Amino acid sequence: METRITLVGAGPGDEELITLKGLRALEQADVILYDDLANQELLRYAPAGTMKQYVGKRVGRPSFSQEEINALLVSLAKQYGHVVRLKGGDSYVFGRGHEEYVYAREHGIDCQIIPGISSCIAVPASQHIPVTRRGVSESFWVITGTTRHGELSKDLKLALQSKATVVVLMGLQKIQELCQLYIDHGRGEIPMAVIQNGTRPDERCVMGQVWEMPERVAAHGLGAPAVLVIGEVVTLHPAYIRECLAAVSCE
Repeated sequence: METRITLVGAGPGDEELITLKGLRALEQADVILYDDLANQELLRYAPAGTMKQYVGKRVGRPSFSQEEINALLVSLAKQYGHVVRLKGGDSYVFGRGHEEYVYAREHGIDCQIIPGISSCIAVPASQHIPVTRRGVSESFWVITGTTRHGELSKDLKLALQSKATVVVLMGLQKIQELCQLYIDHGRGEIPMAVIQNGTRPDERCVMGQVWEMPERVAAHGLGAPAVLVIGEVVTLHPAYIRECLAAVSCE
């Protein structure tokens, strides 16, 4: 029995956005540990009899701790052979994948990394919002909405001073605080989009200016998972002007 672990990035949500290499790993799995944000339709590609264990990892829902997941990876690999860790997006973009890789190697288990398409670029693209565009944005920041201490990342204060696109992952719960930070720095009129369930059939998008977005998101009932996009690139969305005019007329 070959003991090994494969960290697979499942992509942003649409099951077809997993890589071919990731799919082949699933087809060779003895055990799959999967996150909440990984499309569960992907589990059907596993061989019959493969053990499948849900480990959660979404704020506000029951889930295993990272320490418990680390221990499961190692113990199940030793017991069954090939364990696939299926994680939403890319496991090395706020997915704690490197922690799992290090833990596996420290316990003498080979660990392969199969990158996934990250939601930080795929979700804006699904709404026709490029994170970079010549003459509009030369770069983009990808920032976590909540640090391990439950606070906004201090990098936001640096990012909002630039003309770069800012993409915030796992930031919906902090949207009021985040938008207020922009307002306090005199940048409340920057365009912003909040995209829920990006690349999935039930994807929804609300756009406007930063100052109005907490109220608009609440009015439309958007929830997690959501990607926040801030910057002039949002105006490139085909419906941006129409969306903003509709908001003005409602007010």
